Amino acid sequence: MYKPEVKRLQINFKTLEEFKKFKEYGNQELSMLEDLQENLTENEIHSPFYGIYFGDSLVARMSLYKRDQKFDQYFTPPQDFLELWKLEVLPSYQRKGYGEALVNFAKSFELPIKTNPRVKSSDFWAKMGFQSIKYDMDRDLGQNPLLWHPNGFDGE
Repeated sequence: MYKPEVKRLQINFKTLEEFKKFKEYGNQELSMLEDLQENLTENEIHSPFYGIYFGDSLVARMSLYKRDQKFDQYFTPPQDFLELWKLEVLPSYQRKGYGEALVNFAKSFELPIKTNPRVKSSDFWAKMGFQSIKYDMDRDLGQNPLLWHPNGFDGE
């Protein structure tokens, strides 16, 4: 059985071109493209993106940021955590374990994870062990974050 391999993506013109296939292509990728054009040295920018290739094509990706505990408003006690963004699998590759492989890769860092799910993805995140938290409009900015903790949550 094929086991997807997660790789840190290099930020170069080829990767940015591949990002255009994803629905969530936006300001973050455009700012990286601007950085590349200013620096003109490929593969030098520290990439927050991880992805899975099928052959030579990028078919799944996510961004992963480590946040310092001083910015933690979600976990008790406050601690360093990962913020997972832009998890996306191209439509013809969905339901084949690529999203699960990306999330499991993030979990391998053994840090709590916060994510803001896309519409109609709650079943996926529940299957991956993420839980919703008490919603706070000021803190969450309308995003309804989901959390995962390597040691589970109190009451589990």
